[in-house]
Amino acid sequence: MVAIPESVQRLWDAWNIRGVILVSLFLQTTLVLCAPVRKRSVHKFVVALLWSAYLLADWAASFAVGLISSSKGNSSSSSASPENEALLAFWAPFLLLHLGGPDTITAFSLEDNELWLRHLLGLVTQAVATGYVFIQTVPGENNVWIPTILMFVAGIIKYAERSRALFLASLDQFRDSMIKDPDAGPNYAKLMEEYASKKEAKLPTQIIMIPEPDKDAKAARIEVKKGELSDLEVVQYAYDYFNIFKGLIVDLIFSFKERDESRKFFDERTPEDAFQMIEVELNFIYGVLYTKVQIVHSRLWSSLRTISFGAVVSALVIFHYRVKKRVFEDIDVKVTYTLLGGAIALDFIALFMAVFSDRTAGSLKKRDGKSDKGKSFLATLLRLPATLLTRFLKLKKTKWSKCETTFSGSRQALATSIFFRRWCGSVSGHSLIRYCLKGRPRRIYKVKHFSDHVTDAIFQILHIDKALFTKAVSDFFHKVIKSLTYLPFIGGVVRFIKTIIHLVGRGIKAVLDFIIEFLGLTDLVDEILYKSSEPLTKELWDFIFHEVKNKSKFADDPETAKRISSAKGDWVLQYSSSNEEYQNLIRYVTDVAYDQSILLWHIATDLCYQSDLQNNFKGYEDTHYLHLEFSKILSDYLVYLLVMQPTMMSAVAGIGKIRFRDTCAEAERFFRRRNFGPNDETDACKSILEINTDVSPIAVKGDRSKSVLFDASILAKELQKLKQEKWKLMSRVWVEILSYAAGHCVAKTHAEQVSRGGELITFVWLLMAHFGIGEQFQINEGHARAKLMVGK
Repeated sequence: MVAIPESVQRLWDAWNIRGVILVSLFLQTTLVLCAPVRKRSVHKFVVALLWSAYLLADWAASFAVGLISSSKGNSSSSSASPENEALLAFWAPFLLLHLGGPDTITAFSLEDNELWLRHLLGLVTQAVATGYVFIQTVPGENNVWIPTILMFVAGIIKYAERSRALFLASLDQFRDSMIKDPDAGPNYAKLMEEYASKKEAKLPTQIIMIPEPDKDAKAARIEVKKGELSDLEVVQYAYDYFNIFKGLIVDLIFSFKERDESRKFFDERTPEDAFQMIEVELNFIYGVLYTKVQIVHSRLWSSLRTISFGAVVSALVIFHYRVKKRVFEDIDVKVTYTLLGGAIALDFIALFMAVFSDRTAGSLKKRDGKSDKGKSFLATLLRLPATLLTRFLKLKKTKWSKCETTFSGSRQALATSIFFRRWCGSVSGHSLIRYCLKGRPRRIYKVKHFSDHVTDAIFQILHIDKALFTKAVSDFFHKVIKSLTYLPFIGGVVRFIKTIIHLVGRGIKAVLDFIIEFLGLTDLVDEILYKSSEPLTKELWDFIFHEVKNKSKFADDPETAKRISSAKGDWVLQYSSSNEEYQNLIRYVTDVAYDQSILLWHIATDLCYQSDLQNNFKGYEDTHYLHLEFSKILSDYLVYLLVMQPTMMSAVAGIGKIRFRDTCAEAERFFRRRNFGPNDETDACKSILEINTDVSPIAVKGDRSKSVLFDASILAKELQKLKQEKWKLMSRVWVEILSYAAGHCVAKTHAEQVSRGGELITFVWLLMAHFGIGEQFQINEGHARAKLMVGK
């Protein structure tokens, strides 16, 4: 009995090599075009597809090399003739080319960069396998040996490019490349020997410090330009500061001089210009860690790439005009042309992306007309007119569009096209109370998509009010269904069907819950079902920018800067007002752990929000609505980071998850006793606030449970005393809590997030660094030297 049908076996023998090598080319094309999407999207499905393509690309190329190697002498193979064996030897170097990978992705995660040595070993083994295939065809009649050698050279260069890119992006090498030359300082031993000898001679001697010429005086300093920046200037200044602050990724420290220069520059910036600069800086970080950008813009490797491209073109010309193709099967000739055309096309796409990249724009001639020392080879070679590149940069420029809110008025939401966006542009969220009620996320901002604009245009052409039409259709179907249920027979059938559906649904849900828990996918499913997403608004960024900027004015010395970066809400509460009600809130920050503080203020924010919602926001003005939105979005965002992004909050991730689960358990028990459903969020919050909390929860329950549900209720009641003004205070507290999280995340996690769509917390992290807030500024550069003075 044959396990595999003979027809399937014949099909596999005929197409195994052809099929796998074409799949390899398809995967390379997919990665070239789609890999940049991962820095713009946080959707799990998109990330999973790109991850699969990334892994399959290497597998397909390696597998095809193995098939070609084993096909030698296999009579059942499609390559039985010596001519076809020679053609297969010509295909093998293409797989080296594919294993080199596209420019748009070298590593999927930071850990891939640390495996550069393994990749280098893979280069040797694959090159040996390819050479073995070629040598096997040399004794016979091989009329494609010249194109084979050319493609072998191109493949080796491409594979070596990727190995080199991985090596440069490995964190140890990345750190070493930025460490300055050793500085032993003044010769203390020699100076003290001279000092001792002068003292013994009883000469009046003293050691003084005299100014030393600035070691960096010859280096061009970054110009502090006032006013708005052009699109090209945004990229160029961002490139300058990227070269200074990229050391943040590997926890390097900086001088106070660098801090002061950065503060002066960003003090002159508008929030929008600062946002665009940080966006470009993070894009540069993504490029050096996950792509071949350092290779593409290197003189040596650009020259080697030119050789590689020339080899591929030469191989095509020779194969087309010099090789006798009549001895090959037609399908194999077509596959060969496809591989050659695909290799050239992919190189052209890579060249286009490199020429119109931010790195090329940042490496153009500087604003003062002098050449940049680290100028890109492509920029030097092509001499692109700044006007042409500026026009392309306009497509990448941060754009804002009007969106409606569920409260009052409209906001400016981030609306850059996804094809030119540098990050996802959204702020995720997770609400504890909504999650405990199993309610679906609700959006604050109503962003219109393309389909919405189309339907609006149709209704406008037909002169029909869309809202009234939608309501009329909904009411019609509701009345029809309601009238049918009144009919004796139909009503009984409908109720029976609803009962059956309800029972079946409960059974399916129980089975799915068991499977999800058994496979350990609970957190993933929760993130998919209960994570909210809001577009970043210009108003929210402006608010964060000014909060950080105002605090930076106090950070004149390292101690104050460190204290500000370590504030978790207490700075705002302490210096906002001498109001006793404000001072009563400090203990909810200083006397509790950081993760506990997040959950306390998060639940209190939800309780205050639902309470005011029930009262229809009486007495609210536009500013109150604005700060309410800020508080709600940042509150949900911090809990999202705590629960669903534990690596970002690694310092408190363990106890934070325990505290979150205990609080959820208490909340779910409370809601079950009162039969609250997914849409009863307002009533549920009202019931929590109605519980008498005269006695502290810990005095009643002890400290076995880490739940903070009713402690948050006490905080909410304190906040309610401030009426509408509480939202301004809460929004400022949330920015400070976010700033603390940004400054105390492991720097590596920020670098990881730029390849996963990006996070608002990473923008805040880099903004704080530019304003000199943090602990990374510890070097007082020695601009003085010791000198021995003799005499008075």
